[in-house]
Amino acid sequence: MFLQPESKEQNLSSDFDPVKKETFASAHEEYKELRQKCPVAYSEAYDGFWALFKYQDIVSVLKEPATFVTSVQNVVPKVSTTGRRPPLHLDPPEHTPYRRTLDPFFTDEKMSQIEPLVRETTVQLLQDYIDAGGGDICTNFSHHLPGYVFAKFFNLPTELSMEIREVTKLYVQALNKVDKPAIQQKSLELYDIARTIIQMRKDNPLDPTEDVTSAFLAKTYKGEPLPDELVLGTIRQLIVVGMIAPVVFIGSMSVHLAQNPKIQDQLRKDPSLIPAAIEEYLRLFTPYRGFARTPNKDVELGGRKIKQDEPIAVVFASANRDEEVFPNGDKFILNRPNIKDHIAFGMGPHQCPGAPLARLMLRITLKELLERTKNIELAGEVKMTPFPEWGPVSVPLKVEKV
Repeated sequence: MFLQPESKEQNLSSDFDPVKKETFASAHEEYKELRQKCPVAYSEAYDGFWALFKYQDIVSVLKEPATFVTSVQNVVPKVSTTGRRPPLHLDPPEHTPYRRTLDPFFTDEKMSQIEPLVRETTVQLLQDYIDAGGGDICTNFSHHLPGYVFAKFFNLPTELSMEIREVTKLYVQALNKVDKPAIQQKSLELYDIARTIIQMRKDNPLDPTEDVTSAFLAKTYKGEPLPDELVLGTIRQLIVVGMIAPVVFIGSMSVHLAQNPKIQDQLRKDPSLIPAAIEEYLRLFTPYRGFARTPNKDVELGGRKIKQDEPIAVVFASANRDEEVFPNGDKFILNRPNIKDHIAFGMGPHQCPGAPLARLMLRITLKELLERTKNIELAGEVKMTPFPEWGPVSVPLKVEKV
């Protein structure tokens, strides 16, 4: 499938600039042009990397994990300097025991068990926000929601989960600035929190079928416990990954709702459409554009030669608007015939295991927000996150409660 390129050198220059300031629409306008004119692009930013913008190119890479690995670099820009964190930082088959331990916590049965707690938390946070007449939904709502939900999911004291939330916020700010000393400092703080969680479970073990940390401590592979440093890395990874995307994604949904009062009314009148709306929002406002793969040999993609060990960003946010796969890709269309083809959560061995919990949180948030309001409108400037995520970090709203 992937051709070995000739040894002929390429004179590379930047095809796009991932660090320029963006509006809510600008990145997708640029990605649409790149899909047409330069679908395999190179940027000199972040020490140089390739980016794939077409759906089929990205899917072809995701389907070849033996060639395009995550163990060298899993995100652009490269920021991981404090140890390996399974399962994302490992390739198959090394990552397999970690996924097999994690996946049972995201079954339909598990989601049904946690749903009442997620709903209770969401309603409480939302009602306070709505009673205040709105405000910045990212700062005042979506920033807090994952912390409370993760406290329940990880069986943690709320105070500890919110500490994770605050350290993660500073960690992400450092990532956005590519402030490597600050990134390392905050990452090490998160490792300390992970050690605390592990020690809590060693001192007071819980049922491994009901507690994620206990499951990893109890797991054996080929007759041996999982290595201590990799269990630590796993818990460090898990306490962070679900804290980032909900903030910007709920912000994106809120902007779209505010800009489209008819869609607000449609979903209020027929809440049965909300699951379909969530899938279309996931496609339209995919928050990931910096996940990376690294070829372990020279390859050719889209007529461009990519050398071994050169990082490649798989831009899911662009792939999910590719007009060749999703006609009228920039438009919100309920019940698209091929909506299940979107790759908002990735594909292959590294497809996001937490997707069921994310969908649950988002579905409840959208339903309860619309049910408790008559109208939602923008009340200020929308501010965007820089690479590697995509979406707003600030969305001031005015809401009229029921």
